[in-house]
Amino acid sequence: MKQKTDKNQNMRIILIGVIFSLGLAAIGIKATYIQVLRGTWLTQKAERQYEKSITTQGKRGAIYDKNMNEMAVSIDAVSVAAYPAQIEDVQKTAIALAKILELKRSELVKKLSDKRSFVWIKRKVTPSESAEIKTLKLAGIGFIPETCRFYPGKTLAAQVLGFSGLDGHGLEGLEFYYDSYLRGETDKRTVLTDALGRGFETEKVYAATGTGGSNIVLTIDRNVQYIAEKALEEAATKYSAKSGMAIVMVPKTGAILALAHFPLFNPNAFERFSREDWRNRLITDPFEPGSTMKIFSTAAALESGICTPDTIFFCENGEYRIGPNTVHDTHDYGWLSVQQIVKFSSNIGSIKISESIGAARLHKTYLDFGFGEKTGIECPGESNGSLSHYSLWKSIDTGAISFGQGVSVSALQLVTAASAIANDGVLMKPYIVQAITDTNEGLIKSFGPEVVRRAISAKTAMAVKRIMATVVTEGGTGGNAALEGYRVCGKTGTAQKIDKSGTYAKDKYIASFVGFVPEQNPEFAILVVVDEPHGNHYGGIVAGPAFKKIALETLSYFNVSPEKNAEKLTVSIIKEALRDAV
Repeated sequence: MKQKTDKNQNMRIILIGVIFSLGLAAIGIKATYIQVLRGTWLTQKAERQYEKSITTQGKRGAIYDKNMNEMAVSIDAVSVAAYPAQIEDVQKTAIALAKILELKRSELVKKLSDKRSFVWIKRKVTPSESAEIKTLKLAGIGFIPETCRFYPGKTLAAQVLGFSGLDGHGLEGLEFYYDSYLRGETDKRTVLTDALGRGFETEKVYAATGTGGSNIVLTIDRNVQYIAEKALEEAATKYSAKSGMAIVMVPKTGAILALAHFPLFNPNAFERFSREDWRNRLITDPFEPGSTMKIFSTAAALESGICTPDTIFFCENGEYRIGPNTVHDTHDYGWLSVQQIVKFSSNIGSIKISESIGAARLHKTYLDFGFGEKTGIECPGESNGSLSHYSLWKSIDTGAISFGQGVSVSALQLVTAASAIANDGVLMKPYIVQAITDTNEGLIKSFGPEVVRRAISAKTAMAVKRIMATVVTEGGTGGNAALEGYRVCGKTGTAQKIDKSGTYAKDKYIASFVGFVPEQNPEFAILVVVDEPHGNHYGGIVAGPAFKKIALETLSYFNVSPEKNAEKLTVSIIKEALRDAV
């Protein structure tokens, strides 16, 4: 009996041993499977629980003026974030942050109660805001280092520079056009995180390590830009204008020294201004230029050989009928020479000139000066303007286009064309960027003068220059733009605007003045455009003084000596100069 009992016990022990052995074998097999066959998968899964991929971006490149003065830079900034799981008192934390950051408490409560491990509270706060929050030592609140775009000149050249957004991408102006160069390279790193997904030493973890972006060096001179902006603002304010534009260009090269707008906006706080204020209207907005176009229709007439500066036309005593349309002059002129037609800005005289040379010749000359096509400047949104084919023109169209109505141009096209006359008939491509450099100021790309084509002969250009010089003499429409010690070549423009009904409004005008100085060796071409001035709308009165102020201060800034033979022009001097030119 005892033997039987011992035998049963031994069997149970053996059975239990077998069961344990099988269990251990199963565990071993499973462990082998997991560790050997599934080891890589498990490792990756574990890493995901305590490792996090962080993407940072290098500092955005700077934008400099021609003298390497900073126009746009990136500075260190701090953003405030929250780890909701760590927030001890949501209401108390929301109240504290709302007061310092000027945010709505309800929105903060929603963010701080979020189920996510990480939420942004406010990006790129001010140093004072960051310091004040840090003193509170709020649980669950972190500070993430970033970079912030800063424009030292505030409103200076704002429409040209544009701005970039919170993510560091350019949104307007040169910031947008050259974003691929300015934007820093991105860098991905793996960092250790805690159970809540926070990186250890958070501020160090998020610090940007990517390579910085390239720098842009402009042709703009910030001092000339300031001169142009102030003169434009004074003119626009004096005449309660809707807006204004001004350009300063070097005729020999096409380099732009200033692109001014009114009203201004501050790209450091661009969201506080309307989209209308952001746009670089000098590049994007076409307008009917009015009588400034007479210098180009005159150039067409002289280039054709059909006319000389002394060729005379009867100006119908101020009223000329073309089919069902009647054109008027501001004064009742009889016989005028080509030179006088430009000096006194006779619309009827301009029509007579266009009739003598024909629509095809006028159209070709306008094209040669670059109207109807983009200049190719390195700015976003450039306009072609509007110049229809001459085969579509009626008689009244040809006449109107000759004095700047029925055709539209951008301000850039207009000053570029005027610069061609100053440059002995050679049209240059305008440019605003002279170099792109790397983070060590090594040259990546450079840009310089580029000839587009010859618009008119040097002989014709000289004759048109001399005619334009008479515009700013006594009796001319541009007398307010005359400078002591320098001979100015210019032309006034006064154009009616088209209203919503598609007809010319009787009380809305664009006043302009375009010209260059000095006459003998033009250093600067300048255009001033004032939109919808009140009290007076004539280009010579509204825009002429602004041209004068910009020209005088720019000549002084660049130490351009007065002309030796800049005596007051007389009728005999004008006639002698015109004879020499032709």
